[in-house]
Amino acid sequence: MMIQAVLSNPSHPEYGVATIPFPIPRDQYAHCMELLEALEIGDAVKEDCKVEKVDSFYTVLKRVEMLTVNVEELNYLAKRLDSFDTGEAAQFQAMAHKLDLFELKDLINLTFCCQQATVITDFSDLAAIGRDHYMNLHGGSAKTEELDALDGEETARRLIESGGGTITPYGVVYDNGMKLEQVYDGRFFPCYYYEPNAITVAVTSKSELEDTEHITWLYLPMEREEVDRALLRGGITDPSEIRLSLEDSQLPNEVDVLLDMEYETLSDLNELAAATDGLSKADMEKLGAVVMLAKPKSAAQIKNLAESLDLFDFAPGAHTSQEYGKYMIRQSGHFEYDENLDAFYDYEKYGTERMNEEDGMFTDRGYIAYKGYTSMEEVMNGSQSNHMAMGGLSR
Repeated sequence: MMIQAVLSNPSHPEYGVATIPFPIPRDQYAHCMELLEALEIGDAVKEDCKVEKVDSFYTVLKRVEMLTVNVEELNYLAKRLDSFDTGEAAQFQAMAHKLDLFELKDLINLTFCCQQATVITDFSDLAAIGRDHYMNLHGGSAKTEELDALDGEETARRLIESGGGTITPYGVVYDNGMKLEQVYDGRFFPCYYYEPNAITVAVTSKSELEDTEHITWLYLPMEREEVDRALLRGGITDPSEIRLSLEDSQLPNEVDVLLDMEYETLSDLNELAAATDGLSKADMEKLGAVVMLAKPKSAAQIKNLAESLDLFDFAPGAHTSQEYGKYMIRQSGHFEYDENLDAFYDYEKYGTERMNEEDGMFTDRGYIAYKGYTSMEEVMNGSQSNHMAMGGLSR
């Protein structure tokens, strides 16, 4: 928890308060919105939450107390700050103090540029100060040979003697010509990957040009309410006006190429993301092979396959009948393999015999076979009767 804020209704203080953690955990989002709705606040767009109290490592945020803010802006700001290291935290707080920033829009925009500033909290190591300052001036990175050739102490002295520093509670800050650019326009949050997610979708309105900058970013899976509020914030109220674009995916490439965003729905994509969100790397590999075998045509069908991986045998890395037979005997767990008898195993013959009895194929990822009782088509279409499977490899 980066921030804990006590929020109230500025028009009806008698309604009481709600204490909300920021960033709001995904599994608590709906509950937190219910707490705010009970106070008749928490609008997706409006600034309707009065901040009664803020508890945070970022003490500079105490300045937003008694202000009325938008809950989604506060949540986004908390996500941005949660990723900062100690140096970035000092840069943010010192520059917020120097620029006398109060509005959440300005504080959000500051998170995208405060790294340009130099903050000195300890004057005892001039060489380190000089190196840090040089890095700040060059976008946070520099070649090793540049740093080796740098006279850090002299660089620090020139900085200090320039007289451009401002004393703040967070150190002496030098803005280095930083400008507070409007990365965030007050409505559409810039794309920001706060935590790992399965699918990232860019949502725009068909009423806008395809290259519009008015993009609502969705990091699936998300709570349905969170999706609805994000769309509302983006001004999208008619589902028929939604334009979707797949921007990033942690799913196998075999899945990505099948997703036709012109015909997919957010609901199906969200369910697919939820079904694959907890899959291991091995299961992701298996899903890629399953998709090649089953040839699904939609996110909904892929989701059903992802929830039915136990109905498929998978031998990763097997591309010949011999490799398949070797995997089965050595690694599947169905045999007590004795390496002393290795010369007596006919891997190719065993692999070929199994393949002749199975509905399977070789893929780039290995050998995959279906072992369910009903057809793969029924599985892809959500048949609930196909939960029992014949013998074979486990996942």
